[in-house]
Amino acid sequence: MFFENYRCSLDLVLFCDLRAVKSGRSGAMEIFPDSVRKLWDEWELRSMVLVSLFLQIVLIFFSNSRKFTVAIWIRIVIWSAYLSADWVATVSLGTLSQLGDSKGKHDDMDPNHTLMAFWAPFLLLHLGGPGTITAYSLEDNELWLRHLLGLVVQVGVAFYVFLRSWTSRTPLSFLSIPMFVAGIIKYGERTWVLRSASKQHFGDALLPVPDPGPDYAEIMKKYDPDLQHVEAALGLKSSIDDGDHHGTKLIFGGKNINQAYFLFKKQLRHLYADLILSLDDQRTSEAIIRNVSLEEAFKVVEAELSFLYDVLYTKATAVYSRLGILLRTVSFLSIISTLVAFSFFMERHKFSNVDINITYALLFGAIFLEIYAIAMLILSDWSIVWLCSSKRKDTLLANWIHRAITSFPSSVLTSGKRWSRSMARNNLIDSCLRDITRFDHEVNSFFDKNKFLERYRYMTWEKVDDMKEPILSFLLELTKDTSRDRKELLKHRGDYVITEKGDYIRRKLGWSIVEVEFDHSILLWHIATDLFSYIDDDEDPIKPKSENAKISKCLSEYMLYLLVMCPFMLPKGIGKFRIRDTCSEAKRFFAQRRQSISNRKDACRLLLGVEIKIEPGKVKGDKSKSVLFEACRLAKMLKSLEMELEEKWEMISRVWVEMLCYGASHCGWAQHAQQLRRGGELLTHVCLLMSHLGLSDQFQIFLPSPDEGLVADGPLGEARAHRQFPAHGPMARAHGRRK
Repeated sequence: MFFENYRCSLDLVLFCDLRAVKSGRSGAMEIFPDSVRKLWDEWELRSMVLVSLFLQIVLIFFSNSRKFTVAIWIRIVIWSAYLSADWVATVSLGTLSQLGDSKGKHDDMDPNHTLMAFWAPFLLLHLGGPGTITAYSLEDNELWLRHLLGLVVQVGVAFYVFLRSWTSRTPLSFLSIPMFVAGIIKYGERTWVLRSASKQHFGDALLPVPDPGPDYAEIMKKYDPDLQHVEAALGLKSSIDDGDHHGTKLIFGGKNINQAYFLFKKQLRHLYADLILSLDDQRTSEAIIRNVSLEEAFKVVEAELSFLYDVLYTKATAVYSRLGILLRTVSFLSIISTLVAFSFFMERHKFSNVDINITYALLFGAIFLEIYAIAMLILSDWSIVWLCSSKRKDTLLANWIHRAITSFPSSVLTSGKRWSRSMARNNLIDSCLRDITRFDHEVNSFFDKNKFLERYRYMTWEKVDDMKEPILSFLLELTKDTSRDRKELLKHRGDYVITEKGDYIRRKLGWSIVEVEFDHSILLWHIATDLFSYIDDDEDPIKPKSENAKISKCLSEYMLYLLVMCPFMLPKGIGKFRIRDTCSEAKRFFAQRRQSISNRKDACRLLLGVEIKIEPGKVKGDKSKSVLFEACRLAKMLKSLEMELEEKWEMISRVWVEMLCYGASHCGWAQHAQQLRRGGELLTHVCLLMSHLGLSDQFQIFLPSPDEGLVADGPLGEARAHRQFPAHGPMARAHGRRK
């Protein structure tokens, strides 16, 4: 908070103390020759205005791509442009406010300065930003008050520039008015969207109108032992049934995007806002997922998350509404009218050709940005939802537009790519082998210093296509028995699979899952899976890897990536200490046997060659958190199991799927939402799939106590169960005690 207040103070200082800054800058320029200083004075404002326009073009072209790409250079470009755009526009406005001060002329402003003053509303347009990005991260949404202050201050400065140019009584002064309208609309739109996407306002907007419930006193007056009589008197049954029927009619038989929007509106928004959902919501979402194919289920989920990304990071909530379309139309017509008037009614001979060309660049740039934004609006998932809605789907125009949109190749449509569809992978043994040449007890290179660079040095990427079938199959199997308590299923993190295999397997392997913390278990099974893969290759080098073996390796390395690079997405633990100590021990082990290690197979062979006579934990105690030789012990146990090799791999892959699901369900939605701007995570899609199948703490099923028999089985109890409450806080705790 201190740093954000400090940044806000800088914005104010930029305007309030600009004369002092400019004076100091002029002093610094004294060291340059007169020709250089003259060139700088002429081009300082011009160059900043052009740079501001360039940054807007960069943002509108690249900002939306961060939703579906993991390339680091894209994120660097967007981050740099996002931070620079506001700064450049703000400095340009400050410079404009000083035009003519050196000569002390206010009543007779230089014509070129008058033209430059006309640029002020364009800078407000730039401060409003493109529709494809309003917030770089979720924290920007929480700082909407700072942006509101910036809106007031910077509109005030632009208005000051406008008033100074108004004294010249030129046509440019009148042309500034429609541009001011467009600039204020765009800047105000951005501030309103930031406020709407902030956590508090996002959740408050979803809360239902306070409902006191049925009038108990009146019910007691009309009380009759026949419950149906009371229900009929209150008229509840028909209203509830009608609502459910309408919802079912809306979603079934529609396109994937329509189903996704329904689930986003009815469930995902509430999940993100930490609101509790009813059993009816869970039944509806589960019916959708179970009645579509595997590929369609993942498409529905990725479209839902795409809607969430749009709401949190773009101007979607403002643009895709009647008021938003009206304001966008007014803004566009204002810019067009300004261009026409400037082209036909301006006396160009009074102004510098350079400044006229820059003005045309600003006008055409603004029109281009508006047209591009309109094209993206039309070719978006939001437009398809609008066209598929029940009120419009039968109209001739809507059908024609829908066919036109869907006829575009998926690469052209903005909805063609909604996330990266890839997963990062880290391998601990490979990484430690690369580091043994610079092994040092005091400095751990891997996962330690310079994390930003290390992240990309040791990471590889894998498409998630092969992961979809085992994940969804496991979840459908897990939720097949409707009599089971699904909240109890959320506690399983690998033990469900090994318990299915019988008491012998549970006793043999249970210590590696049930008796240790989750991060400990991930490290153990990651190294053990790697070593067991070596055992498999060593027994039959020619035989190709089975699908279960590939899935196990991928999920193993993905979970290690999450543990190392995204620990905030997993349950809290001391994973960082365990990783450091395990890497340190592995590098020491490899360094001492460097002459015997030529590749990773040699490293695995040497690790498995160590005899485990005493449990490693008893030897190390609490001094070191390394799990290296515990993992070797686990790998040997997997080898010794009296099972077919393929059956072992099938069990290992299912253990990893269960661990993935456990991690997904124990990650907060704020953390999931943060990753949407980095290309998305498989973990997030798994979490949403689980929620739709009822595997979430946010589904609260209220069971009546014995003294609630009057309304327990009727619509009164049903109506109460449909109420939504925050997932945390006193209301949630109070209702949790009634379960």
